[in-house]
Amino acid sequence: MAIKSFQGRRAKESAKKEFDAPILVTDYMTTKLVTFHPEQSILEVMEAFAKHRISGGPVLDDSGFLVGIVSEADCMKQISESRYFNQPILDKSVERFMTKEVETIPHDMSIFDAAGVFHRNNRRRLPVMKDGLLVGQISRKDIVVAALKLSSQNWK
Repeated sequence: MAIKSFQGRRAKESAKKEFDAPILVTDYMTTKLVTFHPEQSILEVMEAFAKHRISGGPVLDDSGFLVGIVSEADCMKQISESRYFNQPILDKSVERFMTKEVETIPHDMSIFDAAGVFHRNNRRRLPVMKDGLLVGQISRKDIVVAALKLSSQNWK
């Protein structure tokens, strides 16, 4: 009797292994955020940056809605102004220095799309929103870590 095939039974096309690694922003974002208030002093913000070893954070109003984002670069404006006018760093509010036009991303965006947003806008961090509320923050580093985890997966 002759052997018809050495391959054995072929798997059905519909039985292909699906790629199920987590690829959404919500899978890699930070949810325990240090947040700031518009009336908070810029000095307190700088102290929080040093204490928590962060370089920025979201600014929320009394109702918990995102109204801006403050970063080390915003603090540099204060430091620069205080030196220019030969004054100590004053107790000015965050509202004066924060970025008010904040680009946000949805929680269900893929990390690949988020990487494109980072590439286009040159930001270090982006607030993550769900139904109009802040649910987290993702950084460029978070995207890089996610890509490294995904590169170990089987992409075939």
